[in-house]
Amino acid sequence: MRWLVGWSRTAAGTGPGSGPGSGHGSGEPACPGDPAVRPVGGRLLWGGPAPLWAVGDWRPDEIRVVQADHATRLAVLGRCGASDETLRTALFAARGGALRHLTAWPGSYTAVAQAGRRVTVAGDLAGARPVFHTAFSGGTAYATAALPLADLVEAQLDIGHLAALLACPDSPEALGDGTPYLGVRRVPPGHALVLRDGARDITGYEPTASLAVAAPQLDVRQAVEDVRDALVEAVRTRLAAPHITTAHDGPGHNGNGPGHRAPGPASEGFGSCAPGPDPDASAHRRRQALHGPVPGVGADLSGGVASSTLALLAAGLPGMPGSPHGPGRGTGAGERLLAVTFNDLAAGGGPARESELERARAIAANPRLRHVIVAAGAEALPYAGLAGGPLTDEPGPALATAGRHLRRLAAGSADHFVGHGARQVLDAHPARLADLLMDRRRRYLLRPVSALARADGSSTHSLSVPFTVYRAARRLARTTYREGVEEAAARLLAPGFRTGGAGAVDASLAALAWCRPGPAARWLTGEALAEVSVRLQRAAVRPAGQHQRPGERRAAAALTRHAADHRVFEQAAEVRGQRLHAPFLDNQVVRACRALPESLRVRPGARASVLRAALAGAGIRDLPPGWGATSHASHASALRAGLAAAAGPLLDLFDAPLLAEAGLIEAAVVRDALRAAAAGETLPLDGLAEIVSTEVWLRRLLARRGSCWTGTAPESGRRSVVGGGAPRPGP
Repeated sequence: MRWLVGWSRTAAGTGPGSGPGSGHGSGEPACPGDPAVRPVGGRLLWGGPAPLWAVGDWRPDEIRVVQADHATRLAVLGRCGASDETLRTALFAARGGALRHLTAWPGSYTAVAQAGRRVTVAGDLAGARPVFHTAFSGGTAYATAALPLADLVEAQLDIGHLAALLACPDSPEALGDGTPYLGVRRVPPGHALVLRDGARDITGYEPTASLAVAAPQLDVRQAVEDVRDALVEAVRTRLAAPHITTAHDGPGHNGNGPGHRAPGPASEGFGSCAPGPDPDASAHRRRQALHGPVPGVGADLSGGVASSTLALLAAGLPGMPGSPHGPGRGTGAGERLLAVTFNDLAAGGGPARESELERARAIAANPRLRHVIVAAGAEALPYAGLAGGPLTDEPGPALATAGRHLRRLAAGSADHFVGHGARQVLDAHPARLADLLMDRRRRYLLRPVSALARADGSSTHSLSVPFTVYRAARRLARTTYREGVEEAAARLLAPGFRTGGAGAVDASLAALAWCRPGPAARWLTGEALAEVSVRLQRAAVRPAGQHQRPGERRAAAALTRHAADHRVFEQAAEVRGQRLHAPFLDNQVVRACRALPESLRVRPGARASVLRAALAGAGIRDLPPGWGATSHASHASALRAGLAAAAGPLLDLFDAPLLAEAGLIEAAVVRDALRAAAAGETLPLDGLAEIVSTEVWLRRLLARRGSCWTGTAPESGRRSVVGGGAPRPGP
């Protein structure tokens, strides 16, 4: 795991790092009275009154610092395609207030600029590279992970935030800028944290569109070309970086890199934040930690459009990303990329999944690809091996499927592409239909509503689907932000509350709203739902969403939620020495996709057509038949099979759950839902996965040992989660 942390103090403050000897970790003594707080294994990037550390297994090329003078400097951590001269130019622009320049380069990174007494930390547009902050020692501490800040100030759990995360996971109105830790706040996507003498300000760096007048629409051809250019540049940035060429030359293996950690409990989690006893952490994880990923560049190849696009671009762009090494080394002349396909032998997935596998095999016939199929049975189903695994920064549904993904990623390369985020940045959120009505472009609704009718089947009911969807879109277009949020708050308190059906039409109708409950909300207690309802009522009177259109706001919220889940996925299925690359979540790709005309977005098959055009522009035109077909059947069938296989351990998990102790669920209700879902009853399986993942996360937090910081030992012992208490780090 990798993160950065720093702070800024008030002019008269005497907090940690406030004196001239503030170079902790560099061998300099602390100033008198300074508790010498520093992150475990941290590498000091700069000292002074506003120090900055990089913590974890960073590669040398992932940390870049440019300096204009002794008081003006810029640190960029991550994969960034800008040259040092470009970084220096952006530093001067940011010093003058042009913060958007810190986010305009290809790649995925976090930029921290210091200009005199002012420190600026820029978050990304999607939320995959978040920034957190908290009040600390008369000033403000910031980090790219929430748990270290919670350690720093010994924060308690925010039970209200956990309730909102379960009830309305993709609604910023309910979540706000909170985290699971009281006092630790999140910088919203598209914003920067600006600190001056410890005082903080949150500033947006993206231009905002008017609610009354639609933003100017790019020509379709030009917009698609921009998406192609952004994707190609994102992939090329990863390929141009130095790659691991032997199994143990990364900083996470030989201990010589800047991110080397001491052996022992600190081998997983944050610094010395070990996840606690891990009897089931699997021989598989230990073998992977021993051998590391295959050197070179690789990619997922599921047969879907997103992973296929990245694999073909990475293999087809000019240059030499590095031939894969390992088994079969030297047997495949011209092979450039290791393509990994996961074949679930236990869950199946039906004809749609079989078609995806056939497309993956056809694409892998490319001589530049070396294809590896990872076949797994019941041991790789969701919910397997929940007793082991690392502690993530926050809870997320990826905890329920981490063991499944780890098998695929462990067979991958040191630099591995994944297609996460393509659906969220390219597909049209159903609420965008209301945006079209607000612009009086009704004719563009014909194709999407007709496609929904076909997806719903050929029954008599499907004949009324276009009119039903049109009425719902028109109602949303005529509903103000305040009315929509207040309606959602009232719905949470309604007797017999339910989250809607599971069909395509029901899901689209539920999404045609300013705010909607998540699939796990039906299993929360009345008290928890009332707490979330109060949050929504407070948010309704704030001006945060008043200037945005419903489709624009809901699409941004869905992307933010997916980026947060991707971040949990990275931490839960982390392979030591491996870097996961999700180019669709890069700033430049997100910007290019947002510029796509809405009339193109709402067209059925828009994602496949845009990516097909992007591949054609890169010279890749030979795609297998059926490329572009979408299916969610394999995900649902895997969740159902996993529930059936792990029914016993899951029922034991909810025999005395911490979520019930905190007043968020009733244990008997969740146990009944687990039994019903395992027996095949139609229930929101994603909602159950969220509840199980949150319970697992709480238990790992309670079992955790150590802290991310050294210095004065924190109070030992454990606290109950009832009433907002959280486990304090023990010795």
